[in-house]
Amino acid sequence: MFVRKKKNKSGKISVQVIDKSSGKYKVIKSFGSSDNPLVVEDLYKKAQQWIKDYLGIIEFDFNGKSLANKFFDNIEAITVSGTELLFNKLYNQIGFNQIDNELFKRLVFSRIIFPTSKLKTADLLSKFQDVTVNVQRFYRYLDKLYREDKKKVQQISYQHTKKILGDKITIVFYDVTTLYFEIDDEDEIRKRGFSKDGKHQKPQLVLGLLVSKGGYPLDYEIFEGNKFEGQTMLPVIDTFKKKYNLEHLIIVADSGMLSKKNMEQLQERGYKFIVGARIKNESEQIKEKILALNLSNGGSAVINKNGLTLIISYSADRARKDKNNRQRGLKRLERQINSGRLTKAQINNRGYNKYLKLDGDVKISIDYQRFEEDNKWDGLKGYITNTDLDKDSVIENYQHLWKIEEAFRITKHDLKIRPIYHRRQERIEAHIIICFAAYKIYKELERILKIKDAKLTPEKAIEVVRTIYSIKVKIPESGEIVEKTLFLTEEQKYLANLFDL
Repeated sequence: MFVRKKKNKSGKISVQVIDKSSGKYKVIKSFGSSDNPLVVEDLYKKAQQWIKDYLGIIEFDFNGKSLANKFFDNIEAITVSGTELLFNKLYNQIGFNQIDNELFKRLVFSRIIFPTSKLKTADLLSKFQDVTVNVQRFYRYLDKLYREDKKKVQQISYQHTKKILGDKITIVFYDVTTLYFEIDDEDEIRKRGFSKDGKHQKPQLVLGLLVSKGGYPLDYEIFEGNKFEGQTMLPVIDTFKKKYNLEHLIIVADSGMLSKKNMEQLQERGYKFIVGARIKNESEQIKEKILALNLSNGGSAVINKNGLTLIISYSADRARKDKNNRQRGLKRLERQINSGRLTKAQINNRGYNKYLKLDGDVKISIDYQRFEEDNKWDGLKGYITNTDLDKDSVIENYQHLWKIEEAFRITKHDLKIRPIYHRRQERIEAHIIICFAAYKIYKELERILKIKDAKLTPEKAIEVVRTIYSIKVKIPESGEIVEKTLFLTEEQKYLANLFDL
């Protein structure tokens, strides 16, 4: 390992730490670049000091040969080890070590650290962790995971979540998202439908996810891509209840799951529920009662509705947001009309297009009166329930529903669950199982950081462990391999102390 000064095309000098132990030049760390000789010299000194700190060696001559050079000549491997150290602890705490296959752990950890295709995962494991896995082994294991371990993974996650929630799960939160595929043709499960990713032209599947308070994953099911989301809730909940022999459950879901038939079926099966209400779609009598409440900021009230309880709350912050959203929607419509881009063929009654009206066959205009009338609904939010909970408890429980939105954000953005490149359904399901387990570990990391009142977010902790390396050196005289994990930065040391790495 040595410091290199490299002249760039721009004329600036880059200062880098280079490793040549494998016979090839490998950039270990870059310290920046400059065309100022004084700055370059300062960067050079910092790089030299970094090597000394990194290896814990002060170079001196020994029998005519630098001890450091002797050390460098016998480096066997430099690997990223922080992720294994941290995630192994979380993996075992949850109980995933009951899955007796090292490939499962490799795939789950890689989904958190470097979420990418299985082919690229095999390449990254070889480069950064000195682990050689033929990608075909991954594919074969996906088949085994689907056949043998899917239920076990879900059961382990459930039992751990139940334990950390005081051995009792009575309230669950349900929502769906869509996952698209980079293909053109549909099949039995991958079909075109309403895409929440805006990929309407791509075949997709619908993923129904059940989480607990705190956003810990409990269960999931997949459905055809053209399945209406409201029809997915009962199959998932029925399966979950039967799987874990649960008697009493309160289901919390948003208004997209709400239909008269859904509520009737939930009640027939003995479920309690809290569901977002579409208050503008209520009967004229109910709407008159809602608007007559005249609630102040933070206020709420109860309206009886055919044996159910309709709770209405008002928030000044929500009112401002509703108003801003309506005004943005109106401006968008005005721009489209003025530019001539909005045609009759594009009109539907979704979103802010409800403010449009058609005069004759071709003339499109905006119904400003309807726009103004809608301001009386700003800030109002409705909840329908058949529970015995008081109105404040109903509202509080519903507000936990954002945790499932966070779950979808993390799995899509941080864990990159989509797009999915697998073709066979069992491998698609296996991919989702891996993402499910990775999300569970992510949530456990988040929980422990919160308990320890840590100064790190889960994202930052993952970023830090990616930079923790181990070095393996062969002692020439004995042939023994010595390994040392290097905690160099303050963030690395802080995380190591936090988790006793």
